[in-house]
Formats: sequence, structure tokens, C-alpha cells
Amino acid sequence: MQTPWEYRYAHRTQKMGSSVIRELLKLTEQPDIISFAGGLPAPEVFPVKEFRQACNYVLEHFGPQALQYSTTEGYRPLREMIARHTARYSVAVTADNIMITSGSQQALDFIGRLFINRGDYIVVESPTYLGALQAWNAYGAQYIPVRSDENGMIVDELEAALRIGPKFIYVLPNFQNPSGSTLTLERRKKLVELADKYGVPIVEDDPYGQLRYEGDHIPSVVMLDSEYRGPNGSHYSGNVIYLSTFSKLLAPGLRLAWVIAPPEVIRKLVMTKQAADLHTSSFNQYVAYEVAKGGFLDEHVKVIRATYKERRDVMIEMMEEMFPDGVRWTKPQGGMFLWGILPEGMDSAEVLKRAIEKKVAFVPGEAFHPNGGGKNTMRINFSYSSPDTIREGITRLGMTLRELISEKV
Repeated sequence: MQTPWEYRYAHRTQKMGSSVIRELLKLTEQPDIISFAGGLPAPEVFPVKEFRQACNYVLEHFGPQALQYSTTEGYRPLREMIARHTARYSVAVTADNIMITSGSQQALDFIGRLFINRGDYIVVESPTYLGALQAWNAYGAQYIPVRSDENGMIVDELEAALRIGPKFIYVLPNFQNPSGSTLTLERRKKLVELADKYGVPIVEDDPYGQLRYEGDHIPSVVMLDSEYRGPNGSHYSGNVIYLSTFSKLLAPGLRLAWVIAPPEVIRKLVMTKQAADLHTSSFNQYVAYEVAKGGFLDEHVKVIRATYKERRDVMIEMMEEMFPDGVRWTKPQGGMFLWGILPEGMDSAEVLKRAIEKKVAFVPGEAFHPNGGGKNTMRINFSYSSPDTIREGITRLGMTLRELISEKV
């Protein structure tokens, strides 16, 4: 039955929907379900001791400032630290290129608010990050998917999409969520060149870039764009808006991320943020800075990499043992996810229903395809669960797949 409220919501809410992953997480809160559904960091690697010390230090030395209103751009020492880190990779940025946000999801929302008019086209990888689609659907975005493979977006198919006149290109080049794929250097360079040729900006979302467990580091898209354009002074003023986060490096509960962009874009984003929440938590920014400064973050990332590599290796080993013939999966060099590909004709949503009966869960892949498709795909997280839990969960999931495939024969 409709209520009077149904007639009062704004038109843009018609394209809003609940996150499939968030709804699944409610289900998997049951203690007996092994969940590979959430994109959750391992709580065992949270630097609790360092946070405790930092909180005490901040309150003792900066209490009044840390508990007060602050600037919208963010705590300057934190922004300067991010700028120094970025400069390691030959991108000339200063604090004026950086704004702190309350998580990367807020940054995605602000980008939508700032750039997207109803009906605008956005180029995305297929599959792509569900959170970005959820952020931009409310602004009336339409999507031009470009196929991807184990080497990321198939950039040879990008030019046709760019001729349509999209507002920007959205790409997750490192250990992509959901597929785990990494965009090759050759494809990154071609992406930068095509984007420049057609005058289309790039939004580079890079939450997992430091979580590489094997293989060589590949320069970021923003770095390649900076090189492509040549020296431009102390402020980056190129064609890329770069997003990253402390959620995967320190703790997601901080809700701290950052945007790197040309100063003129940062100024517009600052106005957008002022209208939303004035500024990100001062206290959280002070604490994150105290934890991350002095080289701690570089050492801590090594612990995270070792932990996640072990869990990825265990998951792949168990899949090789337990999954039936015809099921394939990616083998990411980093990040937090594997991408499972079932035989054609299988529906991962149906697999999930049966898997939940066996007390194991994952995310069906269809939700990551903005214009449909991908029914036979599945996102499986390996970062959150212990090796023993992974062994048991993949055993249960393998049994589920074997049963369903045998029933179809």
C-alpha cells in the first residue's frame, strides 16, 4: 500500500537502490555463515596499539584543535604528507591539489554531484565497482560499458565509446573491485592518450594500489598523464582525478580518503563538501596523521601484503582442489578479490541461494555490470577470513557448485 511519503520523494530517488553487498552483509552477520561477500580488510592487521597511542597523543597535545571545526580541505599536515608520498611517483602535487573526504564513497558522490547532469554518459569497465554505480545513479547517469579481461579494460574498444561524448572515464586500474584484474602499462598509456585526444577526463579510483603481493609496480594513470603532458609547475593540472583511501591501509572505520585533482577542481569539490558536511572529522585526521607519519605506514603495509597474499594463495589452492571442471577464476597480483566465472547458462544468484543453505556466501556478479549481463560471475573476497575459514568456506562452495552442475547434466 502506498503511503503519502511516496509522493514526496525527489525524482532522482527513482534511480536509487540498496546495495546488493550491504544487504548481503546483513544476512552474513549470522555467526555460522562464512562470508566471502564483503570487501572487508582483516581486523587482525588493524594497528590498534598505534591508534591508542595516537589518540592519547592528539588529545594531550592538540585536544582543542582536534575537537574543533576545521577547514573543508582537510588537516594540512595530513594533506602535505599525502603530497610527499605522491611525489615519490613523479607527480608534482602540493596540499592545494588534495582534499580529504569521509571515505572514497563520499568522493564518488561529490564527483557525481559536481559533473553529472541527468542523462550524461559515463564510460566504465564491465564489470565495475558497484559503489560508483550506486553513487551516480541518483544523478541520472547512463553508462557505456567497455569490456575487460585479465589485463583490465580492453582499451582497443574504448575509442568507440569516447565518440559518444561521455562526461568522464571511470577506471580502477589496480586489482580491480570486483574482478581483481590489473590494467597493463601499455593499456594505461593508451587510455591517457585517447582521453586527451577526445578531451574526456579520467577518474582513477585506486584503493588497492599499495596492496601488491607479486609482480612489478605499474605507474598510476595520474602519473602517466603527468608525464604525457610534461612539466607543469608545482601543481598537477592534468586530465585525471585520482582517489585513494586509508580504509585499506589503516582501518575503514576512520572513513578517511583523499582526492588529488587540479586546484580548480579541488576548489569546486570544496564547495560541494561544504554543502554536505562542512569537513571530515578533525579528530580522525589528526589521529591518522600521527599513526601514519614517520614511516610507519610503509612498514605496516608489508604486514598487510603478507597476510593477504597467504589468504589469496590458500583460496586459489582450495579452488583448484574443490571447484569442478568448467569453473574459472582470476589470479590477482594484489588487492582483496577473486572473480569466479561459472559455465555459460549458470546463474550465480541461484548458486548463492544454495550456498547459503551450506552457510557460505559471496556476491553474485550481475550487480557489477551496469547494463546487465554477468549472471554467471561471482565476486569472492579473500582478505577478511582466516586461512582455516577459507579452507572450510571454499570446501562448502565447491560442494555447492558440484551439486548444481551435476543436476544440470
